Amino acid sequence: MSLNIIQDMADFHKHYGVKAKTLTLSKEHLREYLDFRFRFLEEELNEGKKAVASGNAEEIVDSLIDLVVVALGTLDAYDVDAQQAWEEVYRANMNKKVGVKSSRPNPFGLPDLIKEPGWKAPDHTGNHGIIPKAYEK
Repeated sequence: MSLNIIQDMADFHKHYGVKAKTLTLSKEHLREYLDFRFRFLEEELNEGKKAVASGNAEEIVDSLIDLVVVALGTLDAYDVDAQQAWEEVYRANMNKKVGVKSSRPNPFGLPDLIKEPGWKAPDHTGNHGIIPKAYEK
């Protein structure tokens, strides 16, 4: 096992043939599989919400990791460079400033990040993998 979760996900998909199979899907099946993966994320999130409500620390941790696994796995299956995408989102987030966003209450006193004028959103141009294939006409 490595300490690189993105590589771990790629190795997992290679081991089980997930990515190789995904790359052969028709555009219709690519859309259906993407919808399936988002429902899978929703299922994991709901399990996490139940764990939070019941105070089950074991299930909270498991749910959070499962969300990461499904999200990274989806990116890998669709041939998106997750490391590149991560770095782009990280860059954008690191260029936010601490402030107050009135539409998002923050009763915890923790730093809240806001987009100041001139802030640039993440740009994933050229890193969409085969997702566009699912929406070709």
